[in-house]
Amino acid sequence: MKISEEAARCLLCNDPKCTSACPNGFDPGRAVRAVRFENSECAGEFADKAVCASCAGFCEKACIHYDSPVRIKEVVSRLPENEYTDSPDLCIDFMGVKCENPFFLSSSIVAGNYEMCARAFEMGWAGAVYKTIGFIKPEETSPRFDAIRKESTPFIGFKNLEQISDHSLEENLKILRRLKKDFPTKVLIVSIMGSNDNEWSELARLSEDAGADIIECNFSCPQMVGEGLGSDVGENPELVRHYTKCVKDAVKIPVLAKMTPNISRMEVPAVAAVQGGADGIAAINTIKCITGIDIEKMTPYNSVSGKTAVSGYSGKAVKPIALRFISDMARCAELKGIPLSGIGGIETWRDAAEFISLGCTNIQITTAVMQYGYRIIDDLISGLKAYMKRKCIGSVAELAGAALDAVSSPEELDRVSIVYPKFDRSKCIGCGRCYISCTDGGHQAVMLSDDGLPYVDGTRCVGCHLCSLVCPVGAIGKSKRVHRNRLL
Repeated sequence: MKISEEAARCLLCNDPKCTSACPNGFDPGRAVRAVRFENSECAGEFADKAVCASCAGFCEKACIHYDSPVRIKEVVSRLPENEYTDSPDLCIDFMGVKCENPFFLSSSIVAGNYEMCARAFEMGWAGAVYKTIGFIKPEETSPRFDAIRKESTPFIGFKNLEQISDHSLEENLKILRRLKKDFPTKVLIVSIMGSNDNEWSELARLSEDAGADIIECNFSCPQMVGEGLGSDVGENPELVRHYTKCVKDAVKIPVLAKMTPNISRMEVPAVAAVQGGADGIAAINTIKCITGIDIEKMTPYNSVSGKTAVSGYSGKAVKPIALRFISDMARCAELKGIPLSGIGGIETWRDAAEFISLGCTNIQITTAVMQYGYRIIDDLISGLKAYMKRKCIGSVAELAGAALDAVSSPEELDRVSIVYPKFDRSKCIGCGRCYISCTDGGHQAVMLSDDGLPYVDGTRCVGCHLCSLVCPVGAIGKSKRVHRNRLL
């Protein structure tokens, strides 16, 4: 059993019955949650392996899983011996603003009113990008959310038709003042969206007066309707430059420009934003999409009176796209030294570390919070700390950009050597998935022996490793890299 897969079965209950049932006062629900969010190193803080081994399993008996109880005792038994650590310090300096850690709520419903932001701050989030404010007050659709599912995974990608804040501008400014008064050490970024010079300037000025530490220019919302709004601006470098300058001229605080991914080269409008005075770049916003059609009714799955519209796609599925854009900007000479705020598919501390390693010093999250709640901050913080301690990394700044040199253009990649797949017959269950994929979608290099177990024909294998990606039990690894003309 892989404990990560078993932990993924956990329903992540609001009030875990497994924890309430523990006679030893441990928190098995929290331990399993840590494993689920790739934080096994710190999960041992919440359960004692030795004590749990001799327990009658009250936690499992109390588990309310709809199928079968999560095997909590086995998960705990396989936790690593690493002790929980509360160091190093995750404090960052982002565009001259001190932040207690790099984790912020991104501009969305998760940062849409006082109560939500206050609760997040109390739980450990360093800051929030308050949901985009403007002079318009939109009427929202119902329903306005949809999710992409695959097999047993219910939430790979997420679509939203949400627009900017549905509070009046006066209400939002009042909320901002109250947040800054009650949480003076938290960082308050205010996302704004105007439709002309005066609106951009005035929104920036009002936000600064209300206590904003940073202004974020929303040049990227894919579902705002109206000329000069959202991603239509972000696709036009001249407008990005112009409106950034309007905002920058109106305030003394730093200005962050949020980029649209609905473009081939994000560095072009990003450079324009910097030319207009932007102090930093945030990316990515959601990707324009239609998630699906019910072909029995010929209506969209998130039907709004039988219709849908192109709108924003987010969630884990967009992470590779976000990383690509972050890498492009971090390697752009004209953006050298410009702080980057990373957004897109971040659920765990490991996701966050990947964004940081490609040049981000600040992380923004929405969809994972919508799915799992503000409580993910616990494992974001402790997981990143444990990783940095294990790797002897002293600060987030030291980690930032550490992986950039590993990204290159296709023509620079090694094409004279090969890494063959390596089959572990002790793990193989003989399902033949590798054989099917290689035969029908590869190079017909995987063969089956008389006992039904696979082996590779080195004269045909090109080292693509499709076989290892489809193997359900992880029985296919990698051999040493050798010159392409050398056989196994």
